[in-house]
Amino acid sequence: MSLSSLPGSSSSSSHSLVPYGWDADWEAEFTPFAEQGLLPGRVVRVDRGLCDVVTTGGVVRADTEFVVPRDPMKVVCTGDWVAVDPEGRDPRYVRTLLPRRTAFVRSTSSKRSDGQVLATNIDHVVICVSLAVELDLGRIERFLALAMSSSSGEALLHKSAEPALSWEPRAQPLVVLTKADLVPDPVGLAYLVQDVETAAPGVQVLPVSSTDGAGLDVLGAVVSGGTSVLLGQSGAGKSTLANALLGDDVMAVQTARDVDGKGRHTTTTRNLLVLPGGGVLIDTPGLRGVGLFDAGSGVGQVFAEIEELARTCRFQDCAHLAEPGCAVLAALDSGVLPERRLESYRKLLRENQRIMAKTDVRVRSELRKEWKRRGAEGRAAMEAKRGSRTWH
Repeated sequence: MSLSSLPGSSSSSSHSLVPYGWDADWEAEFTPFAEQGLLPGRVVRVDRGLCDVVTTGGVVRADTEFVVPRDPMKVVCTGDWVAVDPEGRDPRYVRTLLPRRTAFVRSTSSKRSDGQVLATNIDHVVICVSLAVELDLGRIERFLALAMSSSSGEALLHKSAEPALSWEPRAQPLVVLTKADLVPDPVGLAYLVQDVETAAPGVQVLPVSSTDGAGLDVLGAVVSGGTSVLLGQSGAGKSTLANALLGDDVMAVQTARDVDGKGRHTTTTRNLLVLPGGGVLIDTPGLRGVGLFDAGSGVGQVFAEIEELARTCRFQDCAHLAEPGCAVLAALDSGVLPERRLESYRKLLRENQRIMAKTDVRVRSELRKEWKRRGAEGRAAMEAKRGSRTWH
């Protein structure tokens, strides 16, 4: 299964998969399965135990029965590269998944806090935010924290030990402000972009309009390199944006409600589509909830300026609540650090701790110790207060 279009390739048997992202590395991963007579393919849609897989012979319907795992993180997902039965088998089965390079994962609502994989083998995470409604900067920060932290066995992103106001992941985040034509004032639009840039340090923020085409050329150039996933709430304009990039009305579109700008889940499945200008696009249903899943490193990246301040606090275990010598609180008091930003940071850290505590014994133990320590400090403070009142 070599690719004539790649350096050193001699055969063209998998040439038709190149537009879907097939390359020399995937070819090397697939070698042992090729020797078994299986075909390579990429999952373009999953539906109730069956999936559509694009192969060298076209799109085939395959059963996932042989790769149903106990681990929900390893279920077949849109974007996966797989090995499927050759032509002539009926039914045809997906026999195995190739190792994922990247994945976007959120937590489910289950008590066990399982992860749900939304898309795999992605190069760009495009977070769509509608300008038809008031900006929710906290939600943008939440999406970015997930984009920087989700994993599927291997790390989703290259993570640096040193926080910085730049992103160097394998899956590059991008915030797209859709429906920019609804903000005709250039100055007002610039202020909105600036607000989002503050919540997304080091991340490109791009206002676009599927109506008048503004910004689409820039976005098209970004997504032409690799696989991109569109994420956002219902009504964010993902399907309209997908159609604009595809140059055709491939995805169904419904009008968002005027009262709150929310959509009605036009897209109900995750679909993988080849873009005419190059690249692959995965459109996803609108997300009502975006639960964090092992997102500690991502939170640190999104709030890199707070993490940097925290390293200069007097105490290494400073909770940034009332400790003396706290650099974070000093920045808050001086106005350098916005209160909204700090509250969002605290909220996401607490949520991520709760999620991790459900499955990680060490985290659960540390969390209990922290609760006991704070409880003791609170009781000591109350006792000191009572003693002061008695003395007077």
